[in-house]
This record gives sequence, structure tokens and C-alpha cells, in this order.
Amino acid sequence: MATHLRNFSSEQKQPLKNAEKTKVAIITANWHQEITQALTDGAFQKLLEHGILSDNIIQIEVPGAFELPQACKMVLSHKNVHAVICLGCVIKGETNHDEYINHAVAQGLTNLSMASGKPIIFGVLTTLTHEQAMERSSGKLGNKGEECAVAAVNMLILQQELTKTETKIGFS
Repeated sequence: MATHLRNFSSEQKQPLKNAEKTKVAIITANWHQEITQALTDGAFQKLLEHGILSDNIIQIEVPGAFELPQACKMVLSHKNVHAVICLGCVIKGETNHDEYINHAVAQGLTNLSMASGKPIIFGVLTTLTHEQAMERSSGKLGNKGEECAVAAVNMLILQQELTKTETKIGFS
């Protein structure tokens, strides 16, 4: 379904258990800071709405989107977090530079997610124009930072559902 037909910012399966003990890192690329700050603000606020305490939300800034996978790896190695949200913005220019950056970031974050077993959310806007990025960070298309926070919460809920132990009576 096309993004313009659906705003994912308000979608959630069910409440996150032990939200007050959940730790989430938000890593934000500073390139296109007006846009990425709006994404960060949206993600932070949405995590609070889902019961995650502000003291348990770690915020880290990196120079650009290309640095997101390395920073994510550092966070996973040095911080005890349950999920990581990586936010950035890459706008198409006169060359194919954006394609190389976007592919490298997506692949890096995918690899880290699979290796760590923790939800790592790809929140990098990959737009053709500055106007498109603005629409996706605080405009008529919602705030993709909020959607990333909802995705992180939903993945944590899924993880809880899959790892819960069932109480049995009698012998197994």
C-alpha cells in the first residue's frame, strides 16, 4: 500500500509489557538536521506515549546516515538496549551517491539486526526532494520517526509474545 494512503504513526498491536524497564536507543544523523530533528522528536514522544521512560531512551547523534550502522554497532556493544531506532535523511542529488549511501545503510542495519536478534529500525528517509522529506517528517504524510517508534514497540511486543513461557499443569 502506498505511504500516502496510510499513516502508520498510530498503529499498535497491544501494550508493551514492562515498558518502564524497556531501553531504546535513538540514533540520529545530523545531515538535514531540520528534518532529522523532527523525526527524532516524533520517535521520542511516541516512545513516551507507549510507556517507555525518558531516562531509558538513549539519544545519540552521528554526522550522517552512513555512520548509522557503525554507531548502532557501538550502542549494541556498550549499552544494554532492547531496540535501536536509526533515523536519517538522504535526498537525491545530481549523482547516484544517494543510492550507494541508502544501500550501505540498509544492508548494515539489516546485518546488525539479524546478528544481534534485537529490533533495529530503519528510519532513513530516502526522498527525491527536500519537500518530500519535510512531508514525511512533519507534514501531511505524518512523521516517519513516530512510525519507527511504533515499529520498534511492535517488534518488542512480538519478541515478548514469542519468548513467553506457558504455565503447564502436570508432566510435559
